[in-house]
Amino acid sequence: MRRDTFLKSLAALAAAGALPLSARAAANVKMMIPANPGGGWDTTGRALGKALNDAKVADTVTYDNKGGAAGALGLAQFVNGSKGDANALMVMGSVMLGGIITGKPPVKLEQATPIARLTTEYNVFVLPSNSPFKTMADVVAQLKKDPGSVKWGGGSRGSTEHIAAAMIAQKVGADPSKINYVAFRGGGEATAAILGGNVTIGGSGYSEFAEYIAAGKMKAIAVTSAKRLPGIDVPTLKEQGIDVEIGNWRGVYGAPGISAEQRKALTDMVLAAMKSASWAESLKKNEWTPAVLSGDAFAKFVDDDFASLRAIMTKSGMV
Repeated sequence: MRRDTFLKSLAALAAAGALPLSARAAANVKMMIPANPGGGWDTTGRALGKALNDAKVADTVTYDNKGGAAGALGLAQFVNGSKGDANALMVMGSVMLGGIITGKPPVKLEQATPIARLTTEYNVFVLPSNSPFKTMADVVAQLKKDPGSVKWGGGSRGSTEHIAAAMIAQKVGADPSKINYVAFRGGGEATAAILGGNVTIGGSGYSEFAEYIAAGKMKAIAVTSAKRLPGIDVPTLKEQGIDVEIGNWRGVYGAPGISAEQRKALTDMVLAAMKSASWAESLKKNEWTPAVLSGDAFAKFVDDDFASLRAIMTKSGMV
């Protein structure tokens, strides 16, 4: 075979995703992070980008933060601006599903391409260090007395901490439709509000508040997991007689209109990154629980979780 013919054949195979990752040119990945800097999606996107580099499946990774509306603004930009781009990724998760249910954005998640679920993280509820409350029982007592007087702070409307707050109210006999929830566009804003004592109680992934809890600037009073998180001495809601458990999973989607071969190549890249030492380090550092799921199984999981969240939010009076 002539050299030019061989090179053309090799290029065609690479374009179709038929070559192993090691035989393809590493990609220049564009990562949409549909949230402001400082939160869980931002941390996840940048950790995945570093892992893609370290696994040598990406030459470069560039990041675009677009916060607002529980990820809906970033989703719209991604859907409208990356059609057919086989190297585009968007971080997403259960928070985005909640935002879509409450916000009804002009674009649909189904327009983008499911790639993989990466992690699950459970929420922690915290009090400002100067709070007159000491425990979740104190918060619940005030919630029963006057639901609107308890100001909950967290991520966008429809986030897991918002849903958890409504579920807590429902379980303890308070009116979930009267929950006073203050939504913030990013983790940094929510953290500042809690540290400043501008909310009664705050919620987020444990990793986002860990340093402030350790420094005594926030008091952790409950986690939303079924059992206590390993190495973390914070009681679950269930331990405290509140039958609420909810996890905050995160994943990635590809651009609209990519081919099956391009989707497989992108999925292979992400799965390779999750086998890297860099990703293992991020899991440990951020207290993330691995929850890898890809392909059609991931697509079905998203559909099922969407239906489950809609049912919970409707029952709680959020939609």
